Amino acid sequence: MIDTRTPEQRRRIMQSVGQKNTGPEIAIRRALHRLGYRFRLHARTLPGRPDIVFPSRRKVILVHGCFWHGHDCSKGRLPKSRNEYWKPKIEANKARDERTVNELKVMGWESLVIWQCEVARLDVALATITRFLGPPKKRKPHDN
Repeated sequence: MIDTRTPEQRRRIMQSVGQKNTGPEIAIRRALHRLGYRFRLHARTLPGRPDIVFPSRRKVILVHGCFWHGHDCSKGRLPKSRNEYWKPKIEANKARDERTVNELKVMGWESLVIWQCEVARLDVALATITRFLGPPKKRKPHDN
């Protein structure tokens, strides 16, 4: 199958895809905050700069885009054009993801990967996340 975009159009489209603050990531963060969880974002001191970090629990959540991280779902399928480019690129991303999780584990951190396609069923994704994290910590009321 031939690409319906010119190389310049395709390049601009691919360059516009963000690495941080993606739609699925923001949806997860908002839902977690509503449930009472507090977290840090994109910790530079940790391998792979995890998307959502819970320092006191030593746990991280990695929100992966299905296409870019090679998930085995309909959104994760490789394009039919330029397979010689995409296959090694996605395989390298998967290898990097595995290294990141292993490095975090060695450092004493637990990781959970949430896939873009799972965010469509946010209630199910949140159930998985709350099992991983445990209940939110009780916060002290503010003294006013």
